[in-house]
Amino acid sequence: TVTMAMVSEFLGQLSLNIGAHEPTFPTVVPAVDFDPDRDAARIETAIKTKGVDEQTIIDVLTKRTYSQRRDIAFAYERRAKKDMITALKGALSGSLETVILGLMKSTAQYDASEIRGSIKGLGTDEETLVEILCSRSNDELVEIKNVYKELFKKDLEKDVAGDTSGDFAKLLLALVQTKRAEPSAVVDYEKIDEDARALYEAGVKIKGTDVATWISIMSERSVPHLQKVFQRYKSYSPYDMKESIVKEVKGDLQRSFLVLVECFENKQLYFANRLYEAMKSKGAKEKIVTRIIVSRCEVDLKKICGEYKTTYGQSLQKTILV
Repeated sequence: TVTMAMVSEFLGQLSLNIGAHEPTFPTVVPAVDFDPDRDAARIETAIKTKGVDEQTIIDVLTKRTYSQRRDIAFAYERRAKKDMITALKGALSGSLETVILGLMKSTAQYDASEIRGSIKGLGTDEETLVEILCSRSNDELVEIKNVYKELFKKDLEKDVAGDTSGDFAKLLLALVQTKRAEPSAVVDYEKIDEDARALYEAGVKIKGTDVATWISIMSERSVPHLQKVFQRYKSYSPYDMKESIVKEVKGDLQRSFLVLVECFENKQLYFANRLYEAMKSKGAKEKIVTRIIVSRCEVDLKKICGEYKTTYGQSLQKTILV
């Protein structure tokens, strides 16, 4: 379809723009000699053009950061005396509309909206919930919680608790409580050993699984600490951490623990694999591809592109355009 071609071109552009505690590797960087009034005028003309000049809208909005897009929206409102987001909604449709409206939100607003979308209504979209809650850093989750409350006048913890159950709910809630320790300059080998042994003794070593121990270690320790714990774990367990998770737990709980471990080990590779799986599946899971690209373009998409190329031997842009 035309829109899919447009969107893939746009996503390709997003990933091509070369330019927190965690270092960021964005593909979208601030435009130089940025003039919000000029951009707003271009968007106004593009929207008024017969048949809508989608290309201009893509060109302008994908090459600006979120804060620059906000400035354009303010300038647009001053010029046109109407709201730019509403105007874009009216002018665009389908995939392109989804992407452009996604770009008009901050990263945390976008994540919060995606979580809300996965919880609200009939049934829960556990896959989206797991992808976001298990892959975001502590700082990102703190921000998502605040924004969630602002946007929806609801408490993220309460919403997650009301929509999930059992150990799966306990794990997600532990993550949402954002108790993860900050990385420390000192490597505590004793604690690493203690945690590795505790993970083994709570799972592979016994009949059944003491899930609570797994949850507290995986939701409260810093990422560098956990990376070393999983290395050490192999000297106790005949299976590595991911194999142990598959043996010990099932369903959504298993998926959540696996996403956590994959993200602790290499978050950008996790996203690259997820993009690959989504694009390979029949009826390419456009929603997943869009979500990862829009939510990570100002965070670490550049690194995700690198992991994708290394792992699959083709650039992400090329794959999206196929």
